Amino acid sequence: MLELFQTEWCRGSQHVRQRLTELGLDFVTRQVPEDPAERDELEFHTAQRTIPALLFDDGSVLVGSERILAYLAVLPEPHDAEAHRERAARSLRKRCAELRSAECDSTRTSPEPASPHAAAPTR
Repeated sequence: MLELFQTEWCRGSQHVRQRLTELGLDFVTRQVPEDPAERDELEFHTAQRTIPALLFDDGSVLVGSERILAYLAVLPEPHDAEAHRERAARSLRKRCAELRSAECDSTRTSPEPASPHAAAPTR
């Protein structure tokens, strides 16, 4: 089974996950710490602290989204790869709309919620 060392916020990791899904390849995600200095497990498996990193069953590894995506680009696509791409594009458009809406909502003037640690009003 393929193992993808990654984080959710990493754009390269996102692209690799999407391509693996398009190809119908099963993989396990391994979350890594945000701080590269704390990525000992990743370094143990890949000899590097960079993400994304794709570990193969035979112990070989590809590090970096460009290298991983170049490798995956030569693999044959299943019949539903385009459907996965279209669904991902729709999802991204929806997410962008939600973010724009949330950004607009955050600019409205509304009272700040009271902090549970704020001092009680005096009489």
